[in-house]
Amino acid sequence: MAEPFHYTRRKVDVVIISDVHLGTFGCRSKALVKYLKTIQPGKLILNGDIIDIWQFRKRFFPKSHMLVIKEIMNMVARGIPVYYITGNHDELLRKFSDARLGNFHLVDKLVLQIGRQKLWIFHGDIFDRSIQGAKWLAKIGGYGYDLLILLNTLINHVTDALGYERYSLSRNIKNSVKQAVKYISDFENVAADLAIQQ
Repeated sequence: MAEPFHYTRRKVDVVIISDVHLGTFGCRSKALVKYLKTIQPGKLILNGDIIDIWQFRKRFFPKSHMLVIKEIMNMVARGIPVYYITGNHDELLRKFSDARLGNFHLVDKLVLQIGRQKLWIFHGDIFDRSIQGAKWLAKIGGYGYDLLILLNTLINHVTDALGYERYSLSRNIKNSVKQAVKYISDFENVAADLAIQQ
């Protein structure tokens, strides 16, 4: 019987992961599990939309999605502080903000002191006017985005077979739609004003 393979985890100070969307077809859970098994972070920050509550269905939550949660819980058990920052797709968790269970923290935003720098970390939905002003439009966009990821997977199977470069249909369409529906706003000024308030 072969011995199990043991590897050394790479030590990193802070790891920030965002927009995993567990519970959707487009989630890249297997790649994430592989990555999580290679690192030993000082802090793990889950920056919103880790579980996609908007599209969550009991009938679709495969084993690979559960393995992501298992790896995260293993980190908590090893004493690694894990901060789950709520996003727009998991906004229902905001009811429980500031909850803490051992090394697991559920927050809406996080201010970290790293060296002499202060970092303010939050999910970017507070800058997305389509989410703030028309939540129904954002939810429809979420379903459409999941469908695009499935279609994109099929397209990339064909481009891989033909030897062409991979194409991100979802990214190109999402960027086009955001340009069409966004209001005129200065992201840098809004971010700076909010940072000053913090």
